[in-house]
Amino acid sequence: MRYRLTFCLFVVLAGAAAAVDLGPQAPVKPVDSSAYVAPDEVRQGGDTIATAVPITSLGTWYGTTIGYADDYDESCPWSATAPDVVYALTPDVDLVVDIDLCHSDYDTKLYVWDENLNVVGCSDDFHYSAPCGAYTSKIESLALQAGITLYIIIDGYGSNAGNYQLDITEFAPCDLACPDGAQLENEPPLVDGYVDSYNSGCGNLGTPVFQPITAQVFCGIAGWYLGDGGSQYRDTDWFHVVVPSGGQLVIVGDAEFATYMYELAPQDCATMDVVQYVTIGPCEESTLTIAGEPGSLVWLWIGSTTFSGPVYEYDYVLSLNLDGPVATDTETWSGVKALFR
Repeated sequence: MRYRLTFCLFVVLAGAAAAVDLGPQAPVKPVDSSAYVAPDEVRQGGDTIATAVPITSLGTWYGTTIGYADDYDESCPWSATAPDVVYALTPDVDLVVDIDLCHSDYDTKLYVWDENLNVVGCSDDFHYSAPCGAYTSKIESLALQAGITLYIIIDGYGSNAGNYQLDITEFAPCDLACPDGAQLENEPPLVDGYVDSYNSGCGNLGTPVFQPITAQVFCGIAGWYLGDGGSQYRDTDWFHVVVPSGGQLVIVGDAEFATYMYELAPQDCATMDVVQYVTIGPCEESTLTIAGEPGSLVWLWIGSTTFSGPVYEYDYVLSLNLDGPVATDTETWSGVKALFR
């Protein structure tokens, strides 16, 4: 579902406070308190586009932005005055890549320009917790053309600078299958400017709307789109799930894009918080285990870890240990969607 209210909750992650956002727009960034420090090591990125360090193959590069000039900036969605460094990537063949700053030690920003200095990809916050560090960046599924140079600019939020790890890997597409007989979310397709109250949870104006999950396998749709005024909005889904007779609810989730799965409590929109969470996907399962009285209700929230770029829709699958029949047989999720839309 999409909604116009933003919830900014906080949860302690790996010993440090990090923002957990349940809303459809980018979370509020913390006040920039970083200090400018003179460089104490040689960084691997170039100072400007004219001196960009060439990348000739996929792999990992290390360096620092500390002490270098603020030559460039791109808003996604925050502007910055941080120092930046540049790499030039000219592939020999057409390919699709992920560009990742996981394991960097500061609040990063990452963007890619084409030869005419037009932005083709931008990420401020993608990772929010260990092992990647809070507020580090990643651009997924960026298409490259053979012989065409792109400039990768490593920047920071505000005036933040630090040491980075740049990983460029070939994108591995993830295509999940939905078991025949699974419960389907049946939410309408995402389109720019679309507004609805489908499983809108605490974001619904008036009475909160939750979708019950009653089957042992559930197939849903998530993603993002452009909303009012050209702002980026994401689809977030809110669910009710009943704890089974054994007193322990186990949810195994996977998604075609990195996605958060939260347990929320207390069950009051004004006071709720994130009790626990896991990140599911892409094509990587994670398990959320919830203890409770048999028959009691659980609040579950599903939403993408980040959301930027053109409208994008992807699929996720949940397996639950509910009392009842188990779905069998698999076919492509695209085929399943075609039957119900």
